[in-house]
Amino acid sequence: MRKSILPVLMAMVVLSPLAIDIYLPSMPVMATEFNITSSEVQSTLILFLFAMGIGQILIGPLADRFGRRPIAIAGIVLYCFGSLLAAMAGEFEWLQIARVLQGIAACATSIVVFSAVRDSFNSQQSAHYYSYLNGVICVVPALAPTLGGLLALQFGWRATFVFMALFAIFVLLFVLYRLPETRPENTDTSGRLYHWQRFKPVLREPHFIFYAFVCMVGMASILTYVSYAPVWLIRELGISELSFSALFGLNAAVNISACFAAPKVIKKFGNRATVMIALTTLLASALLELAAQQWGPNAGLSGAFSFMLPMMLLCIGFALLLGPATSMALSAFGERAGTASAMLGCIQMSGAALLSGLIQQTSLAAPDAVALLMGGLSVSLLLIMVMPRFNHWHIYPNHFKMQESARR
Repeated sequence: MRKSILPVLMAMVVLSPLAIDIYLPSMPVMATEFNITSSEVQSTLILFLFAMGIGQILIGPLADRFGRRPIAIAGIVLYCFGSLLAAMAGEFEWLQIARVLQGIAACATSIVVFSAVRDSFNSQQSAHYYSYLNGVICVVPALAPTLGGLLALQFGWRATFVFMALFAIFVLLFVLYRLPETRPENTDTSGRLYHWQRFKPVLREPHFIFYAFVCMVGMASILTYVSYAPVWLIRELGISELSFSALFGLNAAVNISACFAAPKVIKKFGNRATVMIALTTLLASALLELAAQQWGPNAGLSGAFSFMLPMMLLCIGFALLLGPATSMALSAFGERAGTASAMLGCIQMSGAALLSGLIQQTSLAAPDAVALLMGGLSVSLLLIMVMPRFNHWHIYPNHFKMQESARR
């Protein structure tokens, strides 16, 4: 498929991270206005991602049955409605409902974006384009918190959700004029939409399950970091909203650079080796976070740097991880890419939301919670990848032949 679809896919892929990042500086103010706890305001992130994951089981088969384009249009319209509902919410429960609707809508656009890449490019090319799309995703955390902080200072936190609605309208017009239908002609559209037989071939593939869990670990690490950071830095350490935005943007800038460097790393080392490099980076980030909190400053701006600087390694590892892991998970499912993408998204996002939600129920401080979750999960996956008895989980039979062919 022609590269001309990439601009519209890039615009669509922004919707999800925008809904996560633009209102982060406002979370302490929202907690005060609604008279709720820090854990409750963090639930707006968890609900969004959980809905985004679960919704994919429903929407993935629809993308295979009816095509990518109509699902994209419906998802963007729902995203706009959910954004406006959040902007008008008078009770916290309505804000939670709006976030669930936004999550379902974002999952529709996510399925279309990643299915369209899988529709249009081979496995090695897909890993590169997934990394480029993740690079675009990573631009948002660099810019959205600052924009959200400025909007909130001038017009209140509700303006951030109004901005989401306006951006959704722009993306909708872009999709209407520029997005063609990419669904392959050989896509399986037979049978009932939600019959077990539709999902069974995907869930029985061990490589899919393993790399889906790899994606889940990366997403859980990022979500835990993102959900803890505003309350920890603004409320606990006392830095300003704009200082938080600047620190968050610094990490995001590192993430952007890593995302655009990732295709070169993948080309040199291959998908599987890049996954191992990324997991090692996550583990190093966890160890440095624990060390920084044990022996570094833990108050004010210096304490904020002590928390955020080790997270740069997390951003690098996450940037390296998703492209090759997604490609390895989906490479066997050209005839049912929508369904496979849906299952991948469900495991990745809903699993990450559950893990992040569980760690938030503990009394751990933010640095310890992020380090425990990220370090424990990444070292478990690395052990699996270095033990020969588990090779059938993560090495395709023709893996080395494929890598050698790609290098040539």
